[in-house]
Amino acid sequence: MELRDVEVFLALADELHFGRTAERLHITQARVSQVIKKLERATGATLFERTTRTVRLTPIGRRLRDDLAHARDLFQDALVRANCSARGVGAALRVGVLGAMGHEIRPLIEEFKSRHDGGEVQLIESRLSDPFGLIRANEVDAQILWLPVQETDLIVGPVVMTERRVLAVPADSELAGLDSVTWEQLDDHPVADLGSPAPPYWVEALTPRRTPNGRLVKRGPTARTLQEVLALVADGKVVSPLPQHSTRYFTYPGIAYVPLRDAPSTQWALVWSSTTDRSGVVRAFARVAEELGSPCA
Repeated sequence: MELRDVEVFLALADELHFGRTAERLHITQARVSQVIKKLERATGATLFERTTRTVRLTPIGRRLRDDLAHARDLFQDALVRANCSARGVGAALRVGVLGAMGHEIRPLIEEFKSRHDGGEVQLIESRLSDPFGLIRANEVDAQILWLPVQETDLIVGPVVMTERRVLAVPADSELAGLDSVTWEQLDDHPVADLGSPAPPYWVEALTPRRTPNGRLVKRGPTARTLQEVLALVADGKVVSPLPQHSTRYFTYPGIAYVPLRDAPSTQWALVWSSTTDRSGVVRAFARVAEELGSPCA
């Protein structure tokens, strides 16, 4: 069995869809089918139950998925350690972050470094207006982003943090004196527009286009970075929903934070390219994140 066949099988076990698996691995659906038939002949067992609408793992398929995933992880860890030893350095990983997320995942970074012989994590700040740009330009190996991420060329890994949301408002506005606010109260207050190339579904996960009663949420000036968002809030031009950890790092004059009591929690996950040549060290980082779990802020 070739390692590439293992990756195809594990990708299909994750996606449970031949078309998405082919897109993710940049191969044809016919190639995915060939690999699965080959593995089923080799094992003498049916690994997937397939109908015109669904794909499901059989009990034997689930066991093989778990065993092969473990073996792949051991293999990749061995390569990472060998490569680092050859270069005389620890595992080096470039991680893109938004705002202060680098501080929030510090326990994850320290645990990764302790497990990989002094491995290093370089944090690189990304733009709100171009959340996937660093990954696609190969300027980072992985990125911490809020969910959802629905890009066919990107893999969504473990959730590293879950937190509530607050509304950043001008300190002299009528909202600043409230104990909490709801989405419905945004209809009279423009929010910062993140603009393109950030996809609409990703922007709307932070700020919906309409209130629960259907009223349009106004968009104000465009902001490319978190610092630009905060400057617009302080100038009284916009309000902005933000993750709760912002209150610990961005206590600017002219800005107040009010809890958004009916906003869903924000989940932050590790995301990386399906074509990265650094998959070994990225998956090593992802395994540490899975073991630590998702703290709630």
